[in-house]
Amino acid sequence: MSMERKPLGPFWRGVVFLTYGMTAVSCAGLIVMMLLTGADVLLRQLGCPLKGAYDVVRICGGVTMACALPLTTAMKGHVAIEYFFQKLSRAWRVAVDSVMRLIMIAAFALAAAGCVMQGQALLRYGEVTATIELPIFWVPWVMAAAFAVTAVIVVFHLLYPGREMIKP
Repeated sequence: MSMERKPLGPFWRGVVFLTYGMTAVSCAGLIVMMLLTGADVLLRQLGCPLKGAYDVVRICGGVTMACALPLTTAMKGHVAIEYFFQKLSRAWRVAVDSVMRLIMIAAFALAAAGCVMQGQALLRYGEVTATIELPIFWVPWVMAAAFAVTAVIVVFHLLYPGREMIKP
């Protein structure tokens, strides 16, 4: 049985499960942003805008973007410019690809750690949104989880080059 046909082990299946869960959160955030923005525009025309719409849309925007990263990474759906990359020999492509993946793992791990610290600071200082005073410490924590899962997915791609974790 070839490496590409092997089913995922329990750890990687758990990562896929988390990825789909974050995708559901991302979809829900997008739906909330669309409905809330549409309702706010309509109600503004009638002279009574929704209080806190900007706050909620801003929070949903951050959560939506962060939670969409794991699925996009698992499907290898990021935009790549491969013109110069394809001109390299196979050995150089493997080396460059491996180095770039290591940099991505480090970057997502650092982003996750930074978000955890930011969330702790927001919690410690009791930061809330401007109009409806919604606590926001949890937003960087959700983003940290998404970045951590994305880093693990890049580890998968480093270990299994040429294989998508999730087929499009």
